[in-house]
Amino acid sequence: MARYLVTGAAGFIAHRLIELLLEAGHEVVGVDNMNHAYDVRIKEYRLRRLQAMPGFKFYQRDIAEKRILDPASFGLDDFRFAAVINLAARAGVRASVKDPWGFVETNVTGTLNMLELCRQFGVPKFILASTSSIYGADPPYPTPETASSDRPLQPYAASKKAAEALAHSYHYLYGIDVTVVRYFTVYGPAGRPDLALFRFVQWIHEGRPIQIFGDGEQSRGFTYIDDIARGTIAALRPLGYEVINLGGHEEITINDLVRLIEDLTGLQATVEYGPPNPADMRRNLADVRKARELLGWEPQFDLRRGITALIDWYRAERSWAKEIHTL
Repeated sequence: MARYLVTGAAGFIAHRLIELLLEAGHEVVGVDNMNHAYDVRIKEYRLRRLQAMPGFKFYQRDIAEKRILDPASFGLDDFRFAAVINLAARAGVRASVKDPWGFVETNVTGTLNMLELCRQFGVPKFILASTSSIYGADPPYPTPETASSDRPLQPYAASKKAAEALAHSYHYLYGIDVTVVRYFTVYGPAGRPDLALFRFVQWIHEGRPIQIFGDGEQSRGFTYIDDIARGTIAALRPLGYEVINLGGHEEITINDLVRLIEDLTGLQATVEYGPPNPADMRRNLADVRKARELLGWEPQFDLRRGITALIDWYRAERSWAKEIHTL
């Protein structure tokens, strides 16, 4: 069994990935600064679940601070890990327009610190979580990894592009095995409350209007959390340096997504349309042939199954989840 360092441990993707690693018998050291980029109560909920599992140690740290490179600050003798899985990030295309400095601090400086940790302590494998937003305004669909990522539309995508470039430089200079996984619109139980599916499920249950930016005909290839976690774990194998898409196999417009949620909940939504946000991409859909070839990975959850799991979770946790801030 191996020992891993996972950053952003209380985050949506990281907490599910850590659960799978622990269930497989591995040890995980998790770090997270528990910031208030979105409602911290849902981060605390995820963290409590992890702290109840054997093999998990948690440290509240900020990966953008240089002291993160000192094992003594963790009470550890060394940083012997099979891999660093860097899932800590400031995420969100709209939020990055309001605070680009925070995104550069975590996504660029934080990534640099984690790469330095690998270099200084001989950690052989580094995984970097990146984003489909990196492909910009008009890529081919489904979008392959070879599509241009040179013209990001927001500071969020730009910061991830910079992190990818740093990761490649450390692979080239120091031989660190690096896999960049580009995620496409992840959803599921205990998800990010600033994303559409959590918001829509909460709003329809609480009788609040569903707010859509634009005409609702923009589309996404949504990806269920377990599929993302499995794909990221599969990327721990030695690959040299690779960039790999992990994305859903079903594309749906936002209008059709609302109709699907109505069908699955048995509730009627009130929809309010607003002006489109220039930071948003009109469409995203992943070409995942590379993940299939290199990782043996396929998405397993269709939208009906995945959204049903989210709805079931929300109803079970509704007493507090209804109060999570989603604006």
